[in-house]
Amino acid sequence: MFKNWHQSGKIKRRQRQYQGRVFAVDQLQIDTPDGLTVERDLIHTDPTITILAVTPDNQVALTSEYRVGINADSVSLPAGIINQGESPEDAAKREFKEETGFIADSATVMTTITSSEGFMDQTAALMLLKFDPQNKTETHFDADEYVNVQLVSLNEVLQFLKQGKINTAQALAAVGYYQLFIA
Repeated sequence: MFKNWHQSGKIKRRQRQYQGRVFAVDQLQIDTPDGLTVERDLIHTDPTITILAVTPDNQVALTSEYRVGINADSVSLPAGIINQGESPEDAAKREFKEETGFIADSATVMTTITSSEGFMDQTAALMLLKFDPQNKTETHFDADEYVNVQLVSLNEVLQFLKQGKINTAQALAAVGYYQLFIA
């Protein structure tokens, strides 16, 4: 197999260049596992969760929310940040309730993925939540967000992915993982 499979480099120097609300940027000097010394910029983020929430009759909770990266509404799966000291399961249940008002019966980590690991340390735990749509409460959005939610059949979600109507990497990964290994 690969010689340096998942070996870590040695970070020799780290200098914070920017600290924002959602991410920070560090400049690093690293000795890599294959013997190189390199300079890299790293975007640091808190770990996240992406939620594939499914009802007993295979309805999926989809959300629509404004996203600055595309300067438009994005239709995707519910998602959020894992707070310090919080498990992915607890974060998924909390975010799901806050964004949709639905209360999860169970939460399971399907897998954890990385995104753009050449310059970012973000991870996303892909979560499978089971819920009864009759078990609903109030939503609790952050002050700077508004999320629309709709229940859609899993087959429609697959069509939306195929047609590019849902194109977030985490949603594609979560639904794909579910279809390949769980469904």
